[in-house]
Amino acid sequence: MGSNWYMKIICLVLCLLFSCRLLAQPPGVNETDYTLTIRRATGAIALDGRLDEADWQRADSVGNFRQFFPYDSSAAKARTTVRVLFDGAFLYMGAVCYQPRRYVITSLKRDFPRGQSDLFAINLDPFGDKLNGFSFAVSPYGVQREGLITNGQEFTTDWDNKWAVRVTNADDRYTVEIAIPFKTLRYKLQSGANSWLINFIRSDIARNEISAWSPIPRNFNGQALAFSGRLLWDEAPPRPGANVSLIPYGLAQTGRDFQSDVPARQSVNAGFDAKVAVTPSLNLDLTVNPDFAQVEVDQQVANLSRFELFFPEKRQFFLENSDLFGSFGFSTINPFFSRRVGLYRNARTGFNESVPILAGMRLSGRLNRNWRVGLLSMQTARQTFSDSVAVPSVNYGMLALQRRVSTRSFVSFMLVNRQSSDPDNRTVSPNRVAGIEYQLASANNQWRGKTFYHRMLPTGTPAAQLRDGYAWGLTLEYDRPTVNARTTTSDVGDNYYAEVGFVPRRSLLRSSGEFNRVFFPKGRLGRLVNRFSLGPDWDFLYGKSQGRLVDWDAGLFGGITLQNQSRINVALLRWDYTYLFSAFDPTNTGGVPLPAGTRYRYFSNRLSYVSNVRKPIFFQFSTRIGQYFNGRITQLHTVLNYRYQPYGIVSLDFTYNGIRLPAPHSRSDLFLIGPKVDLSFTKSVFLTAYAQYNNQINNVNTNIRFQWRYKPVSDLFIVYTDNYFAYEALDAKNRLIPAWQPKNRALVVKLTYWLNL
Repeated sequence: MGSNWYMKIICLVLCLLFSCRLLAQPPGVNETDYTLTIRRATGAIALDGRLDEADWQRADSVGNFRQFFPYDSSAAKARTTVRVLFDGAFLYMGAVCYQPRRYVITSLKRDFPRGQSDLFAINLDPFGDKLNGFSFAVSPYGVQREGLITNGQEFTTDWDNKWAVRVTNADDRYTVEIAIPFKTLRYKLQSGANSWLINFIRSDIARNEISAWSPIPRNFNGQALAFSGRLLWDEAPPRPGANVSLIPYGLAQTGRDFQSDVPARQSVNAGFDAKVAVTPSLNLDLTVNPDFAQVEVDQQVANLSRFELFFPEKRQFFLENSDLFGSFGFSTINPFFSRRVGLYRNARTGFNESVPILAGMRLSGRLNRNWRVGLLSMQTARQTFSDSVAVPSVNYGMLALQRRVSTRSFVSFMLVNRQSSDPDNRTVSPNRVAGIEYQLASANNQWRGKTFYHRMLPTGTPAAQLRDGYAWGLTLEYDRPTVNARTTTSDVGDNYYAEVGFVPRRSLLRSSGEFNRVFFPKGRLGRLVNRFSLGPDWDFLYGKSQGRLVDWDAGLFGGITLQNQSRINVALLRWDYTYLFSAFDPTNTGGVPLPAGTRYRYFSNRLSYVSNVRKPIFFQFSTRIGQYFNGRITQLHTVLNYRYQPYGIVSLDFTYNGIRLPAPHSRSDLFLIGPKVDLSFTKSVFLTAYAQYNNQINNVNTNIRFQWRYKPVSDLFIVYTDNYFAYEALDAKNRLIPAWQPKNRALVVKLTYWLNL
């Protein structure tokens, strides 16, 4: 069938998804039942964590928080009172959190992880779309965490900005005073638009309680914007005024590549980022000669896959507003994967080579309440590698538009383009993808879904190939406290080459789903168990080129969450099926591969456990034991953590894969061991030391990163990294290299400074 058939399917699915909104219950009453009026302060507010000014005493206050863990039907045991004020420059929040000084604090480092620390948090949705917002949180020790909320409930701390907080501690309470500059927020000034959505969250780990001012059902997290209350302004919020920030950096580094016998090299570098508020809701980010030396190294994984592994983006410039650019499609059908920018896949060596980025820009934000826009352009430098491969200067661009079509649903459009500055150099060919998506989110968050259609655009590609240069997908999820169900279907064409994206498999029809029944026990069992769930899940993959099923797995999945927050998950009666359309060594160690055209069905059981994270020592453990292709596998993974409160965490990550295949195929014992120390000496001085031993790739990596935040959002980084051989091996020149011989080594010193203009 031609591609028109797929377009008809997409149109039908769009209609079905629009109609699904009719199945949802009416929106909740939180916005009318939970309101708070914010008034302008008449005097100066001293940020000291005391709330003793007369304006604070006159300010409206709210309390009476409700639990959403461990239950959602009870008043919070931890009492909280919140007040709000504003003046011409700041939005102020004051909170009194009643709690004895038995705090649970993960770290003194900014952007501490969720679920492991006592905190008070604010969720702000200035546009009231219940899809996008800001989150500001503070621990009883005054440690800050800020982040963005996207798609209604997804949360990321990959957003840094300026705001201030002071905390005072008493024996029975801690008092929080927060000042958020209006320049930090994004909002639209409109006549009569004098209300925002807001919610306050309280986590009291010692009491094992999470609560909210505007109630949240227990099956959703604390960032669920659908259940926000309303913040009423007694007068319109002020215009924030000009907001331009310049963030220059200087860098010095030295390094040596021992494998190529290149002497140590020293270099210096400089560049800058800039942030310009085009409007109060639209931001322009610029970068010139960016450097990402301070970015944390990737966590290595044991690679037992036939396809490319996914590693998340960690570079700050690409992380902010990444929901606009990186959320199209599914995780395995993603047309824009920012880690492709600045990397070149060398066909001769099979490895990714780093390419410098000359400059880039990102325009992102809101045009009004219904429209969001994202425009990205990055230019890389021309680069010649040691094997004489010359890569031209390349431009990576993306346009994203998002239009809200109902209370919490929207339609998105995107165009991704990769273009070489040298058309005659074919090492990097032009590549262009366009697409349309519809994302569903019902008013009460019970129905969520997405459907999309992506298409390759002509760039000199033969028309015959373009006919199969498409991808489409559909997912729909129903979520209530006692039932969760999901179904997903996708189709990737033979020639869907989204070169800037992450698409590890093409020519593939896929259907997956799951159904979970959730139970909340009462009585004696309920004092121990918070909830347990049981249900099937499945995943079927049909290879269109092969004309047959190429992979499937299915089984019964169960989970238990105890009242102390520890969790047990089991996957019982788990069956996997694999058809090898090309030869493959299941150990990925270069052994004798299983032949192409063979098929395997194998059975295993899996178990995982996460302990009580409130304890100073906590851990997680998972195992898989059973058949594997034509042999057997024993898989163990554990992470042991010790929280040295409040200064940080020491952890040990251990993975073992024991694979036993019949002769002449491989028998391998694969170890991946990663000790890590993450310390915060103060709220501005941090040290992270990380080592990773991986015998599958014969590598030992160490990475030590020192950070001194000497001013708000301004840092000094000292980063040391090296790589060693884990065991003796022959190099490219057939020389025997002993174990623990260095491969490469580097030391980087980087200074950044945030300057408000």
